[in-house]
Amino acid sequence: MKQIFQCCAGLLLLAGSAKAAKVDTLNIMSPTMHKSYKCVVITPEAYDKKKKERFPVVYLLHGYGGNYANWVKKAPAIQQLADAYEMMVVCPDGNTGSWYLDSPVDSSWKFETYVGTEIPAYIDSHYRTLADRKHRAITGLSMGGHGGLYLGIRHQQTFGAAGSMSGGVDIRPFPQKWDLAKRLGTLDDHLDNWNNYTVINQTTRLKDSALALIIDCGVKDFFINVNRNLHQQLLQQGITHDYIERPGEHNWDYWSNAVVYQLLFFHRFFTKEDVK
Repeated sequence: MKQIFQCCAGLLLLAGSAKAAKVDTLNIMSPTMHKSYKCVVITPEAYDKKKKERFPVVYLLHGYGGNYANWVKKAPAIQQLADAYEMMVVCPDGNTGSWYLDSPVDSSWKFETYVGTEIPAYIDSHYRTLADRKHRAITGLSMGGHGGLYLGIRHQQTFGAAGSMSGGVDIRPFPQKWDLAKRLGTLDDHLDNWNNYTVINQTTRLKDSALALIIDCGVKDFFINVNRNLHQQLLQQGITHDYIERPGEHNWDYWSNAVVYQLLFFHRFFTKEDVK
C-alpha cells in the first residue's frame, strides 16, 4: 500500500511537469477493410534518447461516438505517464460504433481484425517495440472497455494484459443502444450473435493468470451492474483479476483518474512485478 501511495504522489507531481512525450497522428491502412483510419501514437521522451532500446505498448481505445484523438485531448496526462513508465501509448480509431467487432451482419466492419491484428503488426513494423505479448496491453473506456477485454481475451497470443474502464462488458441489456443492432442484427432475430459477441461470454476462453486483467467502473455508472456481474463470474471461475469500484459516473472526470491506475497496472505487468 505504501508503494502505491508513493507512486501516486509521484504521478501528481508529473501532472505539473512539461510534456516531453511525442504525439504523432498517423493514417493506418486496414488491408481487410481496404480503408485507412487515423491513429495517435505517443512515444516517451526515452524513445528518442535511448536509440537502441525497445518499448512496451498500451493500446488505449475510445468510446462510442469518440475517435482516435479523444484520449490525448481529454486526458493529456497520459503523455506524462508514458514518459514516467517509458511506454508507448497507441490510440486507434474504432469508428463511431464499431464495438471493436468483426460484424457478423456487415462484412465491411472488421474492427476486431483491424485493432486486434493489423494495427499491432503495423506498430511493431514501424516502431522500436518489444514485440511480444509480455509487453503489449489493451484497454479502453465504455465501448472501448468492451473492446479492451473482448480483444484481449480473444487475442491472447498478442496481448498479455487487458483492461476496461466503465466498459459495456455485457451488451445484451442494451438492445436499442449505440448502434449495436447495426453491428449484430436485432436481439430478437440474432440472439446467438448477442450471446457470442459479448465480453461476459468470452470468459470461458480464460485460464487463471494467463491474461492480466484490470476492470474499473464508477458506482453511479449505468454499466455498473454488468461490471459487477462480470466480476462475480470471474470469481466463480477462479480467474485472478483486479476489480475496482469507486465514486464516479460515465464521464471524463472518472476516466482521467481511472487511466492512471490502469497504466500503473500495465507498467507493473511489463516490468514483471507481482501484479495481483
